[in-house]
Amino acid sequence: MPKACGKRGGKIDYQPSYRTIEWKGDRVRMLDQRRLPWEEKYVTLRTHRDVAGAIRDMVIRGAPAIGIAGAMGCALGAVRSPAVDLLPFQQEMEAVFQDMEQARPTAVNLGWAVSRMRRVCAGGDGRDAASWKRPLVEEALRIQREDLEINWNLGLHGSRLIETGARVLTYCNTGTLATGGYGTALGVIRTCLRQGKRIHVIACETRPFLQGARLTAWELMKERIPVTLITDNMAGHLMRQGDVDCVIVGADRVAANGDVANKIGTYSLAVLCRVHRKPFYVAAPLSSIDLRCRAGTEIPIERRDPGEVTSVLGVPSAPKGCEALYPAFDVTPNRFVTAVVTERGVAVAPYRAQLRKLATPIAGG
Repeated sequence: MPKACGKRGGKIDYQPSYRTIEWKGDRVRMLDQRRLPWEEKYVTLRTHRDVAGAIRDMVIRGAPAIGIAGAMGCALGAVRSPAVDLLPFQQEMEAVFQDMEQARPTAVNLGWAVSRMRRVCAGGDGRDAASWKRPLVEEALRIQREDLEINWNLGLHGSRLIETGARVLTYCNTGTLATGGYGTALGVIRTCLRQGKRIHVIACETRPFLQGARLTAWELMKERIPVTLITDNMAGHLMRQGDVDCVIVGADRVAANGDVANKIGTYSLAVLCRVHRKPFYVAAPLSSIDLRCRAGTEIPIERRDPGEVTSVLGVPSAPKGCEALYPAFDVTPNRFVTAVVTERGVAVAPYRAQLRKLATPIAGG
């Protein structure tokens, strides 16, 4: 793990060798996560539609990172707007906001970030359009900076749940690539290692997009963090053998009652944890807590191209014409969740009251 991982002078000192997403003048630069781990290739996006397409196509993924991308996409819409007067500008921006919100439906962070951008735009009464372009860019950059601080604090709270020497199983990718930096579940893991806890990470490959194999393993190996990669269907065997001490995952949305939507396959891990009496932790920023969503049954589940199931990274793995199904997320009922870790503290059952207490200061964005 890099030595430069601490807080100095009140600032977070964590500098990975790569950037997930950056604002560059009047453009957005993203690391193309579809090409990892074989190639570190960046793409430059010039319009909000380019950003929306990048979100849909998985150039960038991970709920917090999608939120940052959505905010920067809105900022691009503002910068590119030809409107001079405020009212036409606001009307044009509303179309931009709606385009960004529709890019992917399950991760609540996207709507949360766009709502923040919308409020900035709505506050421009009595001023011309040009005077509100810079504030929108500044808000997008603020969302990115805040995310790093949020991840840092979340890591500190979550690290208290994990003992020295623990074998920690994680799923999908929840690190620097999925956030503004540092990570949610991987942020907890990074903090444990920074504290000298000598934990070992077990990463599930996460079919069909292989975020665990391609992204999590890549991140951890770059930082020399001990990691063992397994196929998704090995988790139960390892738990039964006593080779897993806890599971920690991220979340794309947490309902008010503590039900958790996350990458498809998360529910199975939670059930396995219950059977084998292992803690199942969820690491989620408060921007992923949706108090307006009463239960997991109200969370929209994205359905992606079944071709991603009948192939592996574009190479066919099933007979031509084979029917397939790809719900990209599943919902884990709160009764299987040991704790939800946020940047303001840890919530345990009964979740409705505890999550509201933690999230109310920023409810609605």
